[in-house]
Amino acid sequence: MNTENITINTHSSIRIAGSRILYFDPYEITESAHDADLIFVSHSHYDHLDEKSIAKISKADTMFFAPASIRSDMDKTAGSRKVFYLAPGGMAEADGIVCRAVPAYNKLKPFHPKKNAWVGYLVTMDGVTYYVAGDTDALKENESISCDVALVPVGGTYTMNASAAAEFINAIRPAAAIPTHYGSVVGKPEDAEVFRRNVAEDIQVDFKIRF
Repeated sequence: MNTENITINTHSSIRIAGSRILYFDPYEITESAHDADLIFVSHSHYDHLDEKSIAKISKADTMFFAPASIRSDMDKTAGSRKVFYLAPGGMAEADGIVCRAVPAYNKLKPFHPKKNAWVGYLVTMDGVTYYVAGDTDALKENESISCDVALVPVGGTYTMNASAAAEFINAIRPAAAIPTHYGSVVGKPEDAEVFRRNVAEDIQVDFKIRF
């Protein structure tokens, strides 16, 4: 599976290039590229809803996807630009890109409660379906997800750890898996290796966070 079109700036700040340019939870962006066609925000924590980074990548016709529960924050950030607000399970299509919001929450930890209705995203572009999990634990209701590429948090503390993330990947069986959410705000660089060692051998694991 070719994942060369995917880059991670840091943490969970993801860019996917194809017929459109997609960003997920842009954070600590340094270059003012103004190239984002669609920006996906998973929840309102500072390292996922970073207004300064959004300003550097957005343009006049950029469109946004965000949880319906953070409308007040997103309305300020997006201004007059179009925002698709989704609850878990909701779907929308914009500029030829199909998106479904999926649950993202902690089962026992207090940081991302289920009641907040924050989300991860299943996004299909150019015939490839990407799953960007957001900040979440491994959830039974997400084991039915079907995707080609999965980007999942592995750093522990606020999300599932590397071992749990690998077990979850082995359940959903994408063609390729990419670990996120480690090595800066939380998690150690070594978490990626723990993840790789525990993912089934027939699933491709690619590292996109560079140190």
